[in-house]
Amino acid sequence: MTAISSVAAEELLRDLVAIASPSREEAEAAAFLVDWMRAAGYDEAFVDEVGNAVGVIGSGETEIILLGHIDTFAGFPPVRVKGRMLFGRGAVDAKGPLSTFAVAAKRAKIRAGLRVIVVGAVEEEAATSKGARHVVANNRPAYCVIGEPSHWDRITLGYKGRLLVDWRWEGGLAHSAGEAPSPAERAVDYWLRLQSRAAEHNQAIDSIFTRLDVSLRDLRTYQHGVNGVAEMTIGFRLPPEVDPSEVAAKLESVDGAAIATRGAERAYTADKNSELSRVFRRAIRAGGGSPRFLYKTGTSDMNIAGPGWDCPIVAYGPGDSALDHTPEEHINLDEYLLAIDVLTAVLESL
Repeated sequence: MTAISSVAAEELLRDLVAIASPSREEAEAAAFLVDWMRAAGYDEAFVDEVGNAVGVIGSGETEIILLGHIDTFAGFPPVRVKGRMLFGRGAVDAKGPLSTFAVAAKRAKIRAGLRVIVVGAVEEEAATSKGARHVVANNRPAYCVIGEPSHWDRITLGYKGRLLVDWRWEGGLAHSAGEAPSPAERAVDYWLRLQSRAAEHNQAIDSIFTRLDVSLRDLRTYQHGVNGVAEMTIGFRLPPEVDPSEVAAKLESVDGAAIATRGAERAYTADKNSELSRVFRRAIRAGGGSPRFLYKTGTSDMNIAGPGWDCPIVAYGPGDSALDHTPEEHINLDEYLLAIDVLTAVLESL
């Protein structure tokens, strides 16, 4: 493949979205993307030791890593095209940004001395980020772009931190007419306790990004022999000043409940005046847009790559992140093509 047309770019995204790739089941999609990069003329394309799809263009000492993720949230709604809208799991989060990376890297006239590495990382949606951790441990780029939806004319500079809490209570059952609280009531009591603490922390805080958020991810009760069991998963979204280890240390057990934490990530914010940020703003303006900065309440592989590499970094990609994980997830193909143009200009300017 000598040149990648807009039609070919759209076909790549459509074909990639058509391959189901929930976390830990990315092998087919990774193999497809590697085959596409080889056919497109990448200098190298391979699946690495942990399952990431990796493509390399150039051989210079200065590296720019375009770190997207190839896994998706669970579920596989029907893939379809309606007008200029492509519907399907991953169209926005985050095969749209990843396909943007793959096409732009090949379209760009890469200057001598620059090496561009495109990564479709695994397990970003699984709170393990195995793919990103492997890449961060084995590379040292001069620049990094994280592949996440922000619309073609916006640049994401920050993500909140995270802590997941698995809570479990098991004990003897009592008659529902009695005074002893049920397993479900014990769970709800603990959830309300954490809600109250978060509300107390957030007094006088107006910014969503600097607020401590807590959400009930899952709640289930069942009978185990003569005992009743209640289990919950609770998620904290942490502002920059809150360390997940400090939150974990304050989680006391009540009524003998077992508490385990996982998925701890600190919040991260990038320098909005970095060279990479300035180049993106110029490219967006050249494309007719008005660039804006975003700070998101979720997490991404920026939480790992940002502190791990300490280089100029932004997150970028087409699509509306409000559609992430939803049954109606879809992307505007015209916006996707605009994002490719912006990223191509960025790669040629660095």
